[in-house]
Amino acid sequence: MQNTILITGGAGFIGSNLCEYFLGLGNKVICLDNFSTGHRHNLQDFLENPNFKLIEGDIRNIEDCMLAVQDADYVLHEAALGSVPRSINDPITTNDVNVSGFLNMLVASRDAKVKRFVYAASSSTYGDSQGLPKVEDIIGKPLSPYAITKYVNELYADIFSKTYGLETIGLRYFNVFGRKQDPDGAYAAVIPKFVKQLMKLESPVINGDGNYSRDFTYIDNVIQMNKLAIEVNNKEALNTVYNTAYGDRNTLNELVQYLKKYLAELNPEIANVQIVYGENRAGDIPHSLASIDKAKKQLGYNPKYSLQEGLKEAVSWYWNNLK
Repeated sequence: MQNTILITGGAGFIGSNLCEYFLGLGNKVICLDNFSTGHRHNLQDFLENPNFKLIEGDIRNIEDCMLAVQDADYVLHEAALGSVPRSINDPITTNDVNVSGFLNMLVASRDAKVKRFVYAASSSTYGDSQGLPKVEDIIGKPLSPYAITKYVNELYADIFSKTYGLETIGLRYFNVFGRKQDPDGAYAAVIPKFVKQLMKLESPVINGDGNYSRDFTYIDNVIQMNKLAIEVNNKEALNTVYNTAYGDRNTLNELVQYLKKYLAELNPEIANVQIVYGENRAGDIPHSLASIDKAKKQLGYNPKYSLQEGLKEAVSWYWNNLK
């Protein structure tokens, strides 16, 4: 059955991958984006598709939200200002987009009577919680303005489920990477940034000693979770949050070695690039590892890509698209 799916932030890294995937399944896709961090070139392949509609607008404007959601069966809310450092430098804008914009989308979705509101939550919500692996119902205090905004999203979604009957599912993303992730800009994610530097034979700078660890999650695992979140019919699986990860962790030192290995197969000189170490970054969680048991049990989640498998795919994509 053809559904109409609104993807906010659809010109971004995750959003544009979701647009591509759901269009490929024969759905109608509406993309709402203000292009503050997303890119038009991420949408280039869809613009002529009759099932694709682009609305250039801002989630901070309730009228834009109302317009975008009016024909939608489902909402995949990806629009946000990411980055812990960005939120430390500019907490007001981060809050405006991530909290006020999120609330606008909830209100618009409620009023349009969408079937379900699936939103990008964040592993940053675990804050200073020490336990590993991270389990959904045990969190600590947030360590950044960004983390606060993503936790507030979960609180608002819960209230809208209980008060207005809006079905919601939050997906706590853990360090997502893959094709279309932007390597440029002051707040670029670590994997595309390192790939671009290594391709140019420049030394990547690791914050700290490189022993911080992350549950790096390939984009196709995230797409699977969004699909499952739309399709699940079990009432017990709704109105809650799920870790969206692979369920393993690697240090930044291990990550860089994998990148050097796969890139050196394309250019042997990359194997000789030196790694530079800098200061730890404010607001960073030292270690991150997700329990994915809840998603496996409630949604049938079965991630296909480990870090190494995902990196091979990502490196190939960057090699062919960054030159």
